Amino acid sequence: MLKREPFEIANIYVPVKRRATLEPARVDALADDILANGLKMPILVREDGARFVLVEGLHRLEAAKKLGETTIDGYRVSSRKH
Repeated sequence: MLKREPFEIANIYVPVKRRATLEPARVDALADDILANGLKMPILVREDGARFVLVEGLHRLEAAKKLGETTIDGYRVSSRKH
């Protein structure tokens, strides 16, 4: 069973290919929703040495950054490298 835990945003690496899918309007909408209702769905990250690599949740991560958050809730998963 996955355990929800806080992750330092500064320690999360976003792969270049994943970053290319970023939609700024979607980030804005999610930031508004997170501000009003909180983060409903945690992101997914995998360990990669001393940092974490984003597996799922780019727009949620960017929305949290936009709101000035330093941590974000997520799940640590085992995933193949992209």
